[in-house]
Amino acid sequence: MSAGAPGSAAEHAPGSVAVVGGGIGGLSAAYYLARAGHRVSVFEASDQLGGLGTFFPYRERFLERFYHCMLPSDAHLLGLLRDLGLEGETYWKPTTFGLIHDRRQYDLNTPLDLLRFGVLPFHDRLRVGLTGLWGTLCSAEGLDDVTCVEWLTRLSGRRAFDAFWKPMLQAKFGDRYHDVPALWFWTRFNREKGGKRETKGYIRGGYRGIALALARAIESLGGEVRVRAEVARLDLGEEGRPLLTVQGEAPRAFDRLVLTTPMPLLRKLTDGGRLSAAMPADTGPEMQGVVNGVLMLRRGLVRHYWVAAIDADIPFQGIVESTNLIEKSDTGGVHLIYLMNYVHRTDPLFARPDDELLDGYWQGLRKLFPELRDEDLVDRYLFRSPFVEPLYTLGYSRRKPPHTLLPGRVYLATTTQVYPEVTSWNGAIGLARRVVDELRADMNPAA
Repeated sequence: MSAGAPGSAAEHAPGSVAVVGGGIGGLSAAYYLARAGHRVSVFEASDQLGGLGTFFPYRERFLERFYHCMLPSDAHLLGLLRDLGLEGETYWKPTTFGLIHDRRQYDLNTPLDLLRFGVLPFHDRLRVGLTGLWGTLCSAEGLDDVTCVEWLTRLSGRRAFDAFWKPMLQAKFGDRYHDVPALWFWTRFNREKGGKRETKGYIRGGYRGIALALARAIESLGGEVRVRAEVARLDLGEEGRPLLTVQGEAPRAFDRLVLTTPMPLLRKLTDGGRLSAAMPADTGPEMQGVVNGVLMLRRGLVRHYWVAAIDADIPFQGIVESTNLIEKSDTGGVHLIYLMNYVHRTDPLFARPDDELLDGYWQGLRKLFPELRDEDLVDRYLFRSPFVEPLYTLGYSRRKPPHTLLPGRVYLATTTQVYPEVTSWNGAIGLARRVVDELRADMNPAA
């Protein structure tokens, strides 16, 4: 990877492609393009690659700022790992889900667990079970035009929705869950469960290794991967070739351009220029951000990988105990806990000082687990990201931005186009493959 000024080879080579954004979508698009013989340049504004897969150093290791895992159904991600020679570095474990209600922890993984879920009357528990079964059998047709709230309430009843399904929606969308289409929930449910025992995977050394392996592969194929290269302007030249300007540098012309950064940022970069006319009129859904506390403990807390926390006085929406999946050799020997709040970037919570948020998170955890002592807390960190989960609305499948903005020239591969697939590394890689295929088809229309 390079943080310095680029050479001239990629600038003038036939078939040069600029990729804006060094997240997993941008890196995988660049990799597939470079493997097909294109001269690729990746521009990432921050000092790290991987997008939400960025990391921080801890005890001579690197830990994820935001929790990650892979699933056996993640065909795009697993295929990429095979290509990179990383398949042997993955490991898999059975994992479980739980819910905390009125300070009590419930298992919610088997039919028997559901029958024991005393928060609901018995017949409501049966309806929830039948809803889950129906979710694995029913067609997705029409689910983009009905909300999760309406669909799940109709199937399970209002009490069951409020006590069981609503916490899961809030744990991902915060207070903006009301308009999310049922298609999102159906896709997520069938990806994670699908009626089978839950299993999740991880890669030794963390997701950082995937991003770095992609960067090395791109460079070995003649491409360049730049960090600390903030794009200040995107436009079109007189001859229609894309122009890209990095902050403090002269504009560079490329034959093609692939955009992977959030739409609000792309709007700013293209505003007032020739390229702005090609940008979609509908910039896609708003994006929910996240405020993520990372706690290192001397002891474990929960027996599940992921637990929804729905008590009103608890200042976070969920608990992910990563060390129920990740080997402690990958965490420096501590129990690794993520406490998350999904909120919009304009929410006051998003701007609160780190120590204030972390103090509140710790006190909330002490309420749920009174046996915790201050000496159990080894370290703590706070990370934010303003663009995490698209806030989809009804009928979004028909309004998704196109992959091609200018045929043969400019292409779009952003998080908001993954739908109805789940927003994940797997979904981003699959989108990158489709966009690259479309770009190459435009180059060879007779093929």
